Amino acid sequence: MTSPSPSPVARPRRVPLATALVVGAALVSLATIAVGAILVLGGRDIGAPLPPFLFRFRPDASLLSLLAAGVLAAGVLGARRLCSPALRPALFVVAATVLGLALRLSLNASREGVSDWWIFFDPRFGEGTVEYLAALPALDFGVPLFLDRFAETASALPVHAVGHPPGLLSVVGLLGIETPPAFAALIIAVGVLAIPLVYLLAHELLDDDAGARTATLLFVFAPSAIIYGASAADALFATLGTLAALLLIARRPVVRLVAGPAALALATFFSYANLAVGAWGALVVALREGPRAAVKVAAAAGAGLVVFYLAAYALFGFDIAGSIATTEDIYRVSIARLRPYWYFLFGSPVAWLAAMGIPLALYWLRAIAAREAAAVALAAVVLIAAVGGFTKAETERIWLFFVPLACVGAAAVLPRRRLVLVLSLLAVQAFLMQHLLGTVW
Repeated sequence: MTSPSPSPVARPRRVPLATALVVGAALVSLATIAVGAILVLGGRDIGAPLPPFLFRFRPDASLLSLLAAGVLAAGVLGARRLCSPALRPALFVVAATVLGLALRLSLNASREGVSDWWIFFDPRFGEGTVEYLAALPALDFGVPLFLDRFAETASALPVHAVGHPPGLLSVVGLLGIETPPAFAALIIAVGVLAIPLVYLLAHELLDDDAGARTATLLFVFAPSAIIYGASAADALFATLGTLAALLLIARRPVVRLVAGPAALALATFFSYANLAVGAWGALVVALREGPRAAVKVAAAAGAGLVVFYLAAYALFGFDIAGSIATTEDIYRVSIARLRPYWYFLFGSPVAWLAAMGIPLALYWLRAIAAREAAAVALAAVVLIAAVGGFTKAETERIWLFFVPLACVGAAAVLPRRRLVLVLSLLAVQAFLMQHLLGTVW
C-alpha cells in the first residue's frame, strides 16, 4: 500500500509592484496628513496652514462657479471627440490649448470674479506685496544695471524676486509691464503654451498620437495646473521647463545637444528649480538609450549653463554664484526655518502628488512600476528634490513644472477607455479644490 504523496506547499502570492507602490504611497500620504494635523492642533507652527499643503480651508463660491462647472463638464464631454483620429493633430493641439485656457480662466474667476486673475500680483495687497511687481523700483535705471547689481541688491527685494533668478523681472522691464493685469496676461499667455509642448513631448517619448493626446488632456485637467495656471508665475516657469525637456530628449543630435542646453539655461534664468529638468532629461536618455548617450546630454547641458552664465556676466555683469548665495541666505531666515526637514521630506512629494490630481498620481505610480522612462526619471528627480530639501512646502505650486512630465508618464499606462472617467475625476477635484480651499495665489 503506497503512502499518500505530501500535498504541495502553496506559494505565497506576490503583490504586484504597481499595487504595492499605490498602496504604499496612499499610506504614506495619509500618515503625513495625520501627523501634520496633530502638529497644527498641538499648536506647532510648521509653516503650512493645512500641512503638508499651503492651502487653507476657505469655502467660497459665486454665480461664476456655475460657469466654471459648465466649462469643466463641457471639456470632459468633448474629450472623447478630441481623442478621435478623425481630428487632425494640429486641430487637436489648438482645441486642447483653448480648452486649457478656458478652464484656467473660468475656474480662477469663480470665487471673486476676474480680478482673481491678477489680484495676487498687485503690490498693494496681500501676497502682491512680496511678489514681482513690488520689485519694479529696482528696474528704474534699466535692465542692464539691474542685472549687474542683482547679486548685491537682491536681498533688499521682495521675497519672490530674491527667491528666483532675474529672468522674469528682466522681461517685465523690457516689455514695460507696470500693472497687475498686464503682468497676469504675460503669465497666463506663456503658461498655457505648456499644453502644446506636452503634446510634442509625449509624442516624442511615446511614439503614439493617442498617447500624446492622453498626456495633453491629463495636463489640461490637472487641478494644480488649472488653479495656478492663471494666478502664479510658476505657470510660466513650467512652460520654459517643458520646452527644455522636449529639446533635451529629442532624437536629432543638434537639437538635443545644442537647442536643449540653450533652452535649459534660459529656463534656469527664470527659476533655479528648472535645473531639475536637465537631470530628468539625462535620466530619460539613460533609460532609453544607455549611459553613453546620457553622458553626452549631461555634458552638453552643463556646458550650456556655463556658456550662458559666462555670457551673462560678460555682457551684463550678472553674477550667478553671488545671486544663488544671496537667495540661500534669505531662504534660511525665511519661513523655511519653521518647516521641519523630517516632515517635508514626505510632505513635499505628498502635496505635489495630491494637488496635481489623485487619479493622475495613481497612474504615474503605475507607470513607475511599469518602468516607463519618463515616470522613473521623474521619480528619481522628485526623490532627490525631497531629500535635498531644496523646497520645503508650497510644492503644489513650486513643483508645477514637474506636472507635464508626470502626465507623459501616466499616459503611457492609462487605458484609453478610462480616459474620460479619469478626466471627470480630475475635473471634480479641481472644482472642489478651488471652492473649498484657498491659497495666497
